[in-house]
Amino acid sequence: MLRFAFGILLVGSLAGSAAQAETVKNMLAAQLRTQGYTCDKALGARQDARLSKPDDEAWILRCSNATYRIRRAPDMAAKVEVIRQRHPAHGQQ
Repeated sequence: MLRFAFGILLVGSLAGSAAQAETVKNMLAAQLRTQGYTCDKALGARQDARLSKPDDEAWILRCSNATYRIRRAPDMAAKVEVIRQRHPAHGQQ
């Protein structure tokens, strides 16, 4: 639980370097997975400045299988919206 709380704190305070971006996308992907969503491979994350508010961050997470809008508020499950679902190429599974 402490590690999860630290992770939330860390994501809330990050947004600059490549290492930080890597951490953010992986933590957002992990949170999606704990809520039952699929993120096969996290490809990138960016904060949605237009929708973000203090204590209510909005992120766009691009995964290999889908793109999600994630709204995060302290002490609550993330609100997740599927923006784009990618389907495997014909003949692949």
